[in-house]
Amino acid sequence: MRTTLDLPDDLFRQVKAKAAMEGTTLKDTLARYIESGLRQPGNLGRQPAGRSKLPVLRRRGRTAVPNLTSELQARLEEAEDLAKLHRSFGR
Repeated sequence: MRTTLDLPDDLFRQVKAKAAMEGTTLKDTLARYIESGLRQPGNLGRQPAGRSKLPVLRRRGRTAVPNLTSELQARLEEAEDLAKLHRSFGR
């Protein structure tokens, strides 16, 4: 399957150099690193659920603004995409 990755320049150079030193392709090197990362137990750098380490702003007379979790962001993006789709069809 083909996909596009947006890697920081420094990281890309490191992976490309590693692949060249090992005599493998960039594709094979990235696939190997991704596979090994998926096999490792743990959160892979994700913050545990719960309270954010960042300050929480409170709205006047209202509850706290919810933390923007990846799930909430996905729901908001989906709602925005659906709204754009409906506007494109004139609904």
